[in-house]
Amino acid sequence: MRPSVKTLQEMKMSGEKITQVTCYDYSSARIVDESAIDMILVGDSLGMTMQGYQDTLPVTMEEMIIYGRSVVRGTENTFVVVDMPFMSYQEGPTQGLRNAGRLMKETGCQAVKLEGGAEIAPTIQAITNAGIPVVAHVGMTPQSHNAFGGFKVQGKGEANAERVLRDALAVQDAGAFAVTLECVPPRLSTLITKKMDHCITIGIGASSGCDAQVLVMQDMLGITRGRTPKFAKHFGEIGDAMLEAFNSYASEVKATSYPAVEQTYVKSDCDEYFLKKLDEKYA
Repeated sequence: MRPSVKTLQEMKMSGEKITQVTCYDYSSARIVDESAIDMILVGDSLGMTMQGYQDTLPVTMEEMIIYGRSVVRGTENTFVVVDMPFMSYQEGPTQGLRNAGRLMKETGCQAVKLEGGAEIAPTIQAITNAGIPVVAHVGMTPQSHNAFGGFKVQGKGEANAERVLRDALAVQDAGAFAVTLECVPPRLSTLITKKMDHCITIGIGASSGCDAQVLVMQDMLGITRGRTPKFAKHFGEIGDAMLEAFNSYASEVKATSYPAVEQTYVKSDCDEYFLKKLDEKYA
């Protein structure tokens, strides 16, 4: 049975850790849904993992709806959150509410996520007032990486640490039921978690002091090729297994050992005599 916002908040209050992974397609979602994972994030990180962009900025609302809808179709037991992409809420509460409504209606997700702190609190409040659950996102917010000068740790130094804490408190006050803390130093993320009355903290590059953790599926499975973030741990080497399988398939096809008899439809309603006549007819 799919958890609810209330269920997740009860897990926080009882001290039970919450798990979340990103997922972007129906087939993968079905596998996640069979696992012990509590939440799926259909992140705008799909721009990088699925589409090959250098950042998340090119991703559109229409793309988030397509990917989000596919994931929701593959789940029955997992709480699904869909990201609001860049410039789908930055104009203010009216735009944010309209697009949050679209994501909920057209994907069937259980919550939406948007980046930013105190500056987007009015938008979060408008969305939650309409009955749409919100996950906020503070610290290193990828949609603003140009303003940060890159994908850098946030909350270093006293002034920045206080800013991140204020942002987390602001989004909680605005009605967010959870907040992602990305690339936030461990002691600060633990303090923020302590200060949250009911808001679930979801760490990525933060600390085990958070209520929950999220990882990009391709990173944790070893599918991402090249450099991965420092916080990404490989819980499997699926990328190497995929490469081995692709090479085995190519080798067998070239050697004509695949498809073998057991992979073909042996029975035919045409006998050899008919096939011979057919061959001669179209010689």
